[in-house]
Amino acid sequence: MNYEESLMVKAAWYYYFENMTQQAIADRLSISRMRVIKLLEAARQNGIIQFRLRSDGVGMAEQSRALMEKYHLKDVFLIPSAEEESTVNESIARAGAMYIADRLGDNACINVGYGDTLSRTLNHLATMVETPVTCISLTGGVSPYLPNTRSNVFNARLYLIPAPLLASSQEMASAMRGESSVSEIFDMAELSSFTLVGIGSIHDSATVVKSGVLSRNDLFYLRMHNAVGDILCHFFDREGRLLQTPIEDRLISTPLSRLKTLRNVVGLAAGAQKADAIRAALLGGYLDVLVTDEATASLLLKDE
Repeated sequence: MNYEESLMVKAAWYYYFENMTQQAIADRLSISRMRVIKLLEAARQNGIIQFRLRSDGVGMAEQSRALMEKYHLKDVFLIPSAEEESTVNESIARAGAMYIADRLGDNACINVGYGDTLSRTLNHLATMVETPVTCISLTGGVSPYLPNTRSNVFNARLYLIPAPLLASSQEMASAMRGESSVSEIFDMAELSSFTLVGIGSIHDSATVVKSGVLSRNDLFYLRMHNAVGDILCHFFDREGRLLQTPIEDRLISTPLSRLKTLRNVVGLAAGAQKADAIRAALLGGYLDVLVTDEATASLLLKDE
C-alpha cells in the first residue's frame, strides 16, 4: 500500500467508523479539509469504500432519479425529512451549503438570491470553505439577511446590490436599475459557476411578508391573480408563468428570463406549504438542481 492509499484508508476509517468530522480528520492527519474531501472521493472511486444502500436509501435514490426525469433536472439532492416544520429551512440550508462546498473550485463565484434559507446557506458555506468564495447578490435588499459578515470565520467576499428589493415606484425602480453601481453587480452574475435561489410560497410566513417588503394586502392581491410562489420576488402561477403585476414593475431583481441563462441554478426549498410553489418553479424551467427533502419529493412526484 502506497502513501496515498494509506491516507485514503485512514480518512475513510475516521470518517465512517469513528464518526469524525472532515475538519477533525484534517487536523489529525495534518492536511487540509479539502484534501480530506478528495481522499474520501478517491476512496469511493477506487473501491476502498464500498456501499450497500439500505432500502430507505434506495428509495431516496429512486426519488432523485424520478424527479430528475419528470422535471428535466441535472441533479437532485435529497435529505431525510425534518421531524419539525420549524427546522426545515435550517436543514435545507445546511444541505445546500454541503452540496455547493463539495463542488466549488478555487476562486469560485456564486450568485445568491433573497431570503432566510439563502442567508442561512451562505453563512454555513462561508464557514465550510477553506478559501474565500465570492458571492454576488441577485436582488436588492439582501444586506439584512447576512448577519455574520463581520465574523472572523465568515470566509466570503460579498458584492451586494446597493438598492432595496422593492422600489417605491416603477420610475424609481427603473432609475435605480440604470445606476452603474447597480448594473455592474447584475453584470457580474455571468461570472458565477453556481446560482442559489430560494422558492417562496404565498403564505403569511413568507420572508417578503415578515420583512415588510410586501404587506398582507399585497399577498391577497397576488392570490387573486393566481400566484402560487416566487423566485427572487418574481411571482408565478401554477404553470410557472411569470405574473405581470405592479409589484413586478417595482422590483430590483434579476429577471426570471435571465435566471434561465445562468449556470447551475440550484433551488433550495422544502415543506408541504411550499410544494405547489416548488412544482411551479420546476414547470417553469427555472432550476437546474433541486435541494429538498424526502417528504417534499413525494409530493412533487404525485400526479395532480
